[in-house]
Amino acid sequence: MYEDILQLVTIAAQKKNLKDSTIHTYRQSLKHFFKLTGKSWKELTIADADDFLTAKRLAGAMPETYNHYYAALRFMYKRVLKLNWSEEDLPRMKRDRSLPTVLSKEEVNAILDATPNLKYKAIFAVMYSGGLRVSETTHLHYEDISRRNHSIHIHNTKNRMDRYTILADRTLDILTEYWFKCGKPRNILFPSQATGEYLDISAVNQVLRRSALRAGITKRVTSHAFRHSFASHLLEAGCDIKYIQALLGHLDPKSTEVYLHVSNKTLLGIKSPFDVQEDS
Repeated sequence: MYEDILQLVTIAAQKKNLKDSTIHTYRQSLKHFFKLTGKSWKELTIADADDFLTAKRLAGAMPETYNHYYAALRFMYKRVLKLNWSEEDLPRMKRDRSLPTVLSKEEVNAILDATPNLKYKAIFAVMYSGGLRVSETTHLHYEDISRRNHSIHIHNTKNRMDRYTILADRTLDILTEYWFKCGKPRNILFPSQATGEYLDISAVNQVLRRSALRAGITKRVTSHAFRHSFASHLLEAGCDIKYIQALLGHLDPKSTEVYLHVSNKTLLGIKSPFDVQEDS
């Protein structure tokens, strides 16, 4: 019923060079909007979007969910319908800025030791070794690993930027063992055993949760915890935050500065003024 407007949104998004995953999210959000609104897209007004978003907020939608709908509606209204979308009248929902979960080095090692599947052990080691996102790790290819330079080449990242990051000696050892024992994959580095295609991210997170439980870790552990831990541990070791920003692929330095709040301040050499005695 709404395929014509969805196609127009798709074309506009492709012209903006948006990722396929973003376009898919937009389409799903707009389908839900049209189903609840029940109006032809040619009859839509700003009030319809306002009513929809207000209903979502009052229903208790989480900020991330709310902002998915918001982004899709704003794109359609501004780029396709050419209607005046005021961000003062229709603001995004502010998210709670909770601090990320950071694992200690001992906890990282415990999770690896508690992962009997060599493929997933290698995946976890890569994520921690270079601060990779889980999607970046599952999309690695054999040629992205440089044994000579001890580096990992990450293509087409979330910010559409290629970057290089660190390949630790210990990770290289685990990867080498995995490669020889698990079929010597020459294309996708971590192919799905069932399909031969890229691994499903949810499968990686399921294995991680089981390994964390076996390791006796009670905190909520997701794949992103390895990325957070990588950055936090580098900062504690004295690495300049600008280098950490480059390794993580952050465009905005504020995204990296969050690790100033979760790092061990003692290791950073910061003392409370209460511990500093004044000169007599």
